[in-house]
Amino acid sequence: MSTPLLAAHALSVSIGGQPVVRELHLALHPGERLVLLGRNGVGKTTLLHTLAGLHAADAGEVRLAGKTYADLGHRGAAPLRGLLPQHQGDVFAASVLETVLIGRHPYLARWDWESAADANLARAALAAVGLADFAARSLHTLSGGERQRVALATLLVQQPRVYLLDEPLAHLDLNHQVAVLELMSRRVREEGAALVMVLHDVNLAARYCDWALLLFGEGEYEFGDAVPDARALSRLYGYPLRVIQDGERRWFVPEMAATGEG
Repeated sequence: MSTPLLAAHALSVSIGGQPVVRELHLALHPGERLVLLGRNGVGKTTLLHTLAGLHAADAGEVRLAGKTYADLGHRGAAPLRGLLPQHQGDVFAASVLETVLIGRHPYLARWDWESAADANLARAALAAVGLADFAARSLHTLSGGERQRVALATLLVQQPRVYLLDEPLAHLDLNHQVAVLELMSRRVREEGAALVMVLHDVNLAARYCDWALLLFGEGEYEFGDAVPDARALSRLYGYPLRVIQDGERRWFVPEMAATGEG
């Protein structure tokens, strides 16, 4: 079997003294998509940052294409994994095109400037997220959803082997949520990449991911099929869910609370 693009071996992670996962083992191969699910504050972002090499693990290791972050170094890891953070910090004014071109920095030498080919890649990425006409716009004129799509275009231009997305659907309307998930699924399939996403919509997660990692808190987790059962999801979110079967697809909906009316 081929070497996984992303692997965790006996990985233990905590934040502020609270365990996120203990002894986690996982492996993602080309074309595979993993979703991280759990309640707010359970450590999904911390785990994602650990997989990105930005947060130190308590024990175990993360490997990209068979190598640890220590083996790769910062420049070696940059072309292999790309992170879409939960929040975008725009301190200085910049155009949309200038911002998207940041994704090409892993491929530039210290004193290099972006080439015409880099600019073409950036414009193609903007077109892919529906912002083809926004290249000259200032970041400070964009809505939250438009800024989120600019961040995604920046990641696409980086062309990593492993995409790590922290709440990529934040600020997006439903049509753009589906478009982003379709786009990323297509990219992963065509590029032979791997994808890890933090999502809150379990139905979209079930539709667009191959594997699911459920984080229950206190280091407990469950790793397996991306369509877990209603029992596991009810326990995960602390609220009863039931499943509705629609042909080959399953949809999870909250049980209606009793109101005492009627």
